[in-house]
Amino acid sequence: MYAVIETGGKQYRVSEGQVVRVEKLDDEVGSKISIDAALVSTDDAVHVGTPTVEGAKVNATVVDIDRGAKVIAFKKKRRKGYRRRIGHRQTFTALQINEIVAPKKRAAKKKAESAEGEE
Repeated sequence: MYAVIETGGKQYRVSEGQVVRVEKLDDEVGSKISIDAALVSTDDAVHVGTPTVEGAKVNATVVDIDRGAKVIAFKKKRRKGYRRRIGHRQTFTALQINEIVAPKKRAAKKKAESAEGEE
């Protein structure tokens, strides 16, 4: 089972037990957070949300808040003596995915029945 979550303007495909690096969150290390899922795939069905799946959540624990590797931005204009070197380290939050809560099966059955009725 896996889910797609959105945080920091980016989407991440996550599964239980995985550690994911996301954009910096304001939570403390060790705190538990819950994120709405945009897509949940179980063994028997795939639930796609608009924009999120109703009743689906991803529960995670903040493992670490740190800064990534340095990225160098270097500019140069040839024959002009112009060179600029700028470094940047992006802050990230590492999340341990504890549980993916799938939506209730009744909702999925109702949607399937309504789709069959339309045919």
